Amino acid sequence: MCGASAVAWVYLLLLHGEFWRTRPRLPATGADPADWPDVVAVVPARNEADMLPVTLPSLLGQDYPGKFAVTLVDDGSTDGTAAVATSVAAADGAARASLSVVAGRARPAGWAGKVWAMQQGLDATAGAEGYVLFTDADIAWDPGALRSLVASAESDDRALVSQMALLRARTGWERIVVPAFVYFFFQLYPPRRVNDPRSRVAAGAGGCMLIRRSALEKAGGLAPIRGALIDDVALGTLLKRDGNRTWLGLTTEIRSVRPYPRLADLWHMIARSAYVQLGYSPLALAGTILGLLFLYAAAPAGLLAGAIAAASGAGNAWVLAGSAGLAGLALMTCSFMPMLRFYRLSVLRAPALPLIATLYAVMTADSARRHYTGRAVSWRGRQAGQA
Repeated sequence: MCGASAVAWVYLLLLHGEFWRTRPRLPATGADPADWPDVVAVVPARNEADMLPVTLPSLLGQDYPGKFAVTLVDDGSTDGTAAVATSVAAADGAARASLSVVAGRARPAGWAGKVWAMQQGLDATAGAEGYVLFTDADIAWDPGALRSLVASAESDDRALVSQMALLRARTGWERIVVPAFVYFFFQLYPPRRVNDPRSRVAAGAGGCMLIRRSALEKAGGLAPIRGALIDDVALGTLLKRDGNRTWLGLTTEIRSVRPYPRLADLWHMIARSAYVQLGYSPLALAGTILGLLFLYAAAPAGLLAGAIAAASGAGNAWVLAGSAGLAGLALMTCSFMPMLRFYRLSVLRAPALPLIATLYAVMTADSARRHYTGRAVSWRGRQAGQA
């Protein structure tokens, strides 16, 4: 098994879309567009009064040459989200964009909470042309980020340009879990394949999705993905399957400021969607957990067993197992180093990847447990299926 795991890592590093690289950044553009298209940002918000004073000014203050407006959909908040948003916009003397706050309506049957909030943002801006920018209330923007997004979309004819926001990695648990979260995401959806029109792999990153309105309308709008709990991947898949070119990559100019100070907070973030991603399939769950253990646990286990056997004078078979385990561990360690560097963390953390992967396997199993016990949460504290 150790040898098979090592061979699998050779495949992953050489033939799996270079998922481990952190180079995917916005495509280089030539000249700026002659006419900058209109952009409307839609921000689904539910109980985000703490986040908006930090993030909303950075969105309203985008240095964008074209017409830009922000629509915030208050999805049944109980903490005064709408009032905070209005007061932040009124007090922001540097705001370049106008803000509209939409009171969320009751969610129809079959619609996921966040997708319904996104739909209401589209409804409120019906008739607008150009692009819609779906972003989250916890996302902070550098002043020129939107300009770069639009320039890339226009110059490269992309219906979707999406960037994985730089997640917060300050506390001890954030530094352990967050880089691995992004690493595993790109292992599932290698940007090189997402960005290749010939590949069927598709995805998006929910904190930053710039979408050409005409392409979204042609694909049927948000109705085809109305029940999606992982809306970004579903939306990226919808657009690409409709024949559009899409792009996904990394950035440091768009950041999530939401803190996850405790392991419980990160656990909830991952367990919320892990079983959803598996299509609620027990077989997929079992395969995923076994796959994680095969890829990430077999190599260190083989190395340890080989070292013990060698010390006790056992046969060559154990030495070979230990060597294969060492090779597999070295390959996975090297593959994790670029992501650690991207998050400005020591590469000495990389050998701990098998332990982190085991933790993710437990979180995935807990995601299934929550689903079957009725404790699954779809978005911002709302129980799945709750109105």
